[in-house]
Amino acid sequence: MHVDAPTLALLRLTLIDNVGPATIASLLARAGSPEAALHLSAAEIDAARPKGSRGGASGTSIAAGIAGSKSRAEDELARADKLNIRLVGIHDPGYPALLREIPDAPPILYYKGSLDAVAGASPGFGVGIVGSRTCTTYGLEQTTRFAAALARSGLVIISGGARGIDTAAHRAALMHQGRTIAVMGCGLGHTYPPENQELFERICAPAQTNAAGEVIAATPGALLSELPIDTPPDSRNFPRRNRIISGLSLGVLVIEAARKSGALITAKIAAEEHGREVCVVPGRVDSPSSEGGNDLIKSGGGALVTEPGDVIAVLESAARHQHAGTHAARFAPLALHDNDPNESAPNLFGATPTKPTDPNKNSPARETARSSTAPTLAAAEHAPILEALDTERTADELAAATGIDIVKLRSHLTLLEIAGRVTRHGSRFARKR
Repeated sequence: MHVDAPTLALLRLTLIDNVGPATIASLLARAGSPEAALHLSAAEIDAARPKGSRGGASGTSIAAGIAGSKSRAEDELARADKLNIRLVGIHDPGYPALLREIPDAPPILYYKGSLDAVAGASPGFGVGIVGSRTCTTYGLEQTTRFAAALARSGLVIISGGARGIDTAAHRAALMHQGRTIAVMGCGLGHTYPPENQELFERICAPAQTNAAGEVIAATPGALLSELPIDTPPDSRNFPRRNRIISGLSLGVLVIEAARKSGALITAKIAAEEHGREVCVVPGRVDSPSSEGGNDLIKSGGGALVTEPGDVIAVLESAARHQHAGTHAARFAPLALHDNDPNESAPNLFGATPTKPTDPNKNSPARETARSSTAPTLAAAEHAPILEALDTERTADELAAATGIDIVKLRSHLTLLEIAGRVTRHGSRFARKR
């Protein structure tokens, strides 16, 4: 497999033992590029570390790791080629735009299938759906209900590929010809859980159309991991996996989570570290499977939602900002109190974080993004869609009539539906009169 020089350099850095995204980010900041980072001395590597940081690999061990990383990277690329796995680096336009915003974004992503729906060049709107592996019938029913409706609305369903709620969310999206992304807690050389092999193959399968060009099978989604290809499943990997689910999403929907559920970790990361929206489907008050989610609602840590439309309403502002390219400025997590730089604010999960220093706090662009209402819809891009909706049409018919790429068109339709300018009748869209 051939990759460009920056991607190869990033791959070499990620394959060094005990070197994670934060360390790599500091090396890139010091060197200026992935390729230049490979030539840093041990002393320069040590100097690149944030002041006060402890633990992790030393500059000497990282320099030694760089020296031995070329052959490891070549072996990894050969393995990727054999398994039809592709790589994308954080510098690449094909890297998911929202994920790039998070503080510890993965330098390299491995994937099967297509990332087009969440890539910067063709932005889609993702919603994370998380919950218990040992869910109840109620949890499965609600997951299917919400995931199906949200997928039909053009949202990309993002989950972790695990048993229970995750699997139900992926299956519902596929059932309704929607896109879904499974973020794995292992390398893509493994299938975990093994019983989901057929599901994972369906997620990555190319779109199928009939003779009329209409989609009759799900459009391509993706299996995604930041871990080297042969990394086995390990419980230590799953909390890190959860941050990617959140980072890819405009918001996270929690369906049936016990008090110590990993889904609550995802919700916590989404709210406190990524500035994402959190929605919660209430569960039975006497069910241990729902205690964590219900507690989250009571504490104000998540918006109570009972209909798929509630989720779309919560995500509306974030979707408009992503569409306008202002999402990072508007939704980057900032302390709740802007008046006193030394004041800490209790967060939604009860802890009291230290207020971060925001070097852009007083910049005109940042203040405008934070204080203004959501940006107006892109009238120039939406005008041909509305004009073509002089009669009801399917998304495929609209794509043919307007010449707009189907992935981009679905994103526009979601925005227009959120704004109340378009209505949906089954698979057909109509302009609201």
